This record gives sequence, C-alpha cells and structure tokens, in this order.
Amino acid sequence: MMTITTPALLFPAISLLLLAYTNRFLVLAQLIRQLNDREGDQVRDLAKRQIENLRQRIVLIRSMQRWGVISFLLCTLSMFSLFLNWTLAGQWCFGASLVCLLLSLLISLYEIQISCHAINIELESLENR
Repeated sequence: MMTITTPALLFPAISLLLLAYTNRFLVLAQLIRQLNDREGDQVRDLAKRQIENLRQRIVLIRSMQRWGVISFLLCTLSMFSLFLNWTLAGQWCFGASLVCLLLSLLISLYEIQISCHAINIELESLENR
C-alpha cells in the first residue's frame, strides 16, 4: 500500500531539477545577450547557426520546465489524494507524475545533445581562425 511519504520523496528531486532547468535557461539567456552584443548589425554565418541552436534549446528548456512543473503538481495532487484516503486516485496521480518526470528528463537529455552540438560549432569557429 502506498503512503503519503512515497510521493513526498519526489519533492526534493523535482525541486532541484526545476532549479537546474532554470539555471540552464538563465545561462542561455545570457549567451543570447552576449551574442547580440558581439554581433551587432553584421551577423556572421557562424552566429546564424548558433541562433538556430539557441532558439531550439529555449523551446526544449521551456518544455522541460513545463513537464517538470506538471510532474510536481501531480505529485502534490497524489499526496493530497492519499491524505484524503483516496488511494487509487493517489496512485494514479503518482504514476502520472512519474511519466511527466520521465518526459522532462528525456527532453533534457535531448537538449544536452543539442548543447554539445553548439559547443562543436564554437570549436569549428576556433579551428577556422
């Protein structure tokens, strides 16, 4: 039988995950501002490739955050359901919370791949100098 402590175990993990996602977003926003300042009116081909990469990563981070928050809400709903002794509803909410968390993590994995591609673009720029 599932108790209220089971979904409560996810709270710190989801909170830290959302914090990490927010940090990734803030770093990305800073990179975009630096790129804008560096390029000015003349945007090089390399910068255009970076812009597309950055745009895609922003969309992915927003999606990661969305699924993470939904997971957090479902986890909270699960705890509330279990508190009211609605065991089946609590179990279903917890299961849905885990699925949303899994989606968030899979999107995060894909965003990391794209981030590595962005670093390769920078390395390519260094090699061409």
